[in-house]
Amino acid sequence: MSKEIILNCGKLERRFALLNGGKLEEYKIEHDDDAPKAGDIYLGKIINLDTSLQAAFIDIGAKKNAFLHFKEMFSGNMETVDRYLEEIAARESAIKSLRKKKKKGSPEPEPPVKKRRATPDDIPNIFKPGMEIVVQVAKAPISTKGARVTTDITLPGRFLVFMPYSQHIGLSSRIEADAERERLKKILEQLELPENTGLICRTNGEGRKAAFFKRDLKLLLDYWKKIKQGVAEGGAPKRLFTEPNLIDRTARDFMTEDISGIVVDDADAFKHIKDTLKRIGGSKLASKVTLYKGTAEIFDYYAIDEQLKNVFQREVKLPGGGAIVIDETEALIAIDVNTGHGRKLTDQPEFVLKTNLEAAEEIARQLRLRNVGGLVVLDFIDMKSASDRDELFRHMRKLLKEDRAKTQLLPLSKLGLMEMTRQREQESILDQVYDPCPYCHGSGLVKSALTMSAEIQRRLASVMRDKKYKGVALRVYMHPDVLERLHNEDAELFDDLEHRYKHELSFRADASLHYEDFRLTDAETGNDLG
Repeated sequence: MSKEIILNCGKLERRFALLNGGKLEEYKIEHDDDAPKAGDIYLGKIINLDTSLQAAFIDIGAKKNAFLHFKEMFSGNMETVDRYLEEIAARESAIKSLRKKKKKGSPEPEPPVKKRRATPDDIPNIFKPGMEIVVQVAKAPISTKGARVTTDITLPGRFLVFMPYSQHIGLSSRIEADAERERLKKILEQLELPENTGLICRTNGEGRKAAFFKRDLKLLLDYWKKIKQGVAEGGAPKRLFTEPNLIDRTARDFMTEDISGIVVDDADAFKHIKDTLKRIGGSKLASKVTLYKGTAEIFDYYAIDEQLKNVFQREVKLPGGGAIVIDETEALIAIDVNTGHGRKLTDQPEFVLKTNLEAAEEIARQLRLRNVGGLVVLDFIDMKSASDRDELFRHMRKLLKEDRAKTQLLPLSKLGLMEMTRQREQESILDQVYDPCPYCHGSGLVKSALTMSAEIQRRLASVMRDKKYKGVALRVYMHPDVLERLHNEDAELFDDLEHRYKHELSFRADASLHYEDFRLTDAETGNDLG
């Protein structure tokens, strides 16, 4: 089936969709804001070091300080670390020499103390609050958490990833042919790199000639030169490099040989992508870009908006009649597989396996579409056959290889659960599109009308028993749906309260009140009674 990229370029947001035979496989949204994005590089300032968390908090100019784990601080700061270790070794050698002089005789001189390796325990002695440090965003701010950063800087290009603090020369694991890997390795070894730096050949580099890599490397080295200039100028916190926007990333990362074309609905974006692809891949690659001129919205024309409805639903139907139910929580993502056919068919092993395999395909797709990450627990339908369980695991592992995010998958446990992790560098699609409900604050639940009626009864009884409110006519304001219950099912209960405590009661609807709120007032003065 042909793969096609559809780009919708609006004023407030840009949207990316990858279709495979018309079926939505990947979806991305981008808004214009100044928030840190994965890949951005900053000159930050150390605010404090927390030894209990083994982490430093870095001011990068964002709303929340970034989180930098101690073990992530070494890579870009080896000169500073080496100076500290050399000072330690020199000091220890001097102490040993003094001790020897105090002893009688003249023993043979001992060799100097060897420089040891640094450990996270050394961090508080090497780095101090107020120091400037170069960091790269590994994970963008999510919910209430600040960005997670590292000093292990990487600069991705179209065909290469430049690593200024690593001497490693490597290839993408997705390039499998031995002959091609050998050819690419020779090309990388012949490229002129700055001392003590490294490269990784991306999957896009497969089949490319040396000229493509030379051009890509020159661009990356230019980026790195500007970053170093920014560091030399100081002035933390400040951004030194920002990841390209969605339009540029589409040309850089997604336009591979298996993509039949890109359709974009904006003339400026069309020209920009076409020029970029021509520069990095030639006229043949650039010819795959098309400007959409239809009257209907581009996502409507390609039936993408219709498919997107499933992305925001808790339950997703499967072709065979089953369904998967996806629940995002703070700790993990829970996905349950249901047959939808009752108990009878679950006793048929062939049907159960078929449903589980269908579910695996939809789960892999939904993980990409929703961009959910962290720990994911999959509750498939129970299977008695060990061979069926193995087949499901192999199928799921194969499906996850198509995911651009890093994943780790474990076989079915004794409890019948399959566990996996998925890397996530930014907020999920759900978090990007929706704000928490002001009613339920994300729980998906509000108190029932029955519960609210009971709370109002308890509050009224408490006030009526208070002598300072003796004889006061009481009025209660509440949400219209709660008032409906009071006027119907619970009317006798409130009549009983009136007679028992000798108070006049009246009730009014107030649509502006939260469903779970009510106001108790003096009916004559209108004053609230707390």
